[in-house]
Amino acid sequence: VQPQASGGCLVQPGGSLRLSCSASGRTFSSYTMGWFRQAPGKEREFVAAINWSGAGTSYADSVKGRFTISGDNAKNTVYLQMKGLEPEDTALYYCAADRWKQSIHTALQEYDYWGQGTQVTVSS
Repeated sequence: VQPQASGGCLVQPGGSLRLSCSASGRTFSSYTMGWFRQAPGKEREFVAAINWSGAGTSYADSVKGRFTISGDNAKNTVYLQMKGLEPEDTALYYCAADRWKQSIHTALQEYDYWGQGTQVTVSS
């Protein structure tokens, strides 16, 4: 599977944005799909993930209650709905696929397939 993230742009603090991750190849429901982000000068970090084998969803504490991950099987696309955006959310956002489905990994090393990132900038 080859994930591809899109939808990033400049948004004002407090605003909302939805990122999309389209997956070519095998259907993404065969994987755990995750979102990660990397801010300038910082390490890439886990944001959220979704699993269709019973593990559900998982979120980083920093985005819990503000971000929602979901998927559309018909479109083979995973979404990250972001609300209440803060300048600290500014980062390059990546979509990734993990072949492990029994639970949700939060470590980036566990993810097998990565796409190019999409830039989200939160600024007034």
